[in-house]
Amino acid sequence: MNARAMGKEIPECFEAEELNEWDDMITREDVEHIGWLASIEIDDKEKDELVEHFNSILDYFHQLDEVDTEGVEPTYRVVDLANIFRDDAASSSLSAEQALKNAPRRENGYFKSPRIV
Repeated sequence: MNARAMGKEIPECFEAEELNEWDDMITREDVEHIGWLASIEIDDKEKDELVEHFNSILDYFHQLDEVDTEGVEPTYRVVDLANIFRDDAASSSLSAEQALKNAPRRENGYFKSPRIV
């Protein structure tokens, strides 16, 4: 989907041929902005690699856009599952001794944890 289809304004300086080629391309500035949003430092070599990598991902999505899906029912899950939750039934719980059995530290029938200042 291009910018026009998404309802975005398109600058007049772009011609139609250029839009199809460049509309969804990730630029070095985009990678810098992503790095800033993620609060990570990206060196110049990595920026160039990420631009190439992100654009190859977008190219793959463009290929997927070309697939004819006419008459194919949408899939929301790969496996058709319905109500995968167990019954909410009461059952017996562990005794205090069983619960504390493997605790590395315990005191007076309770778990003891390190002090946090």
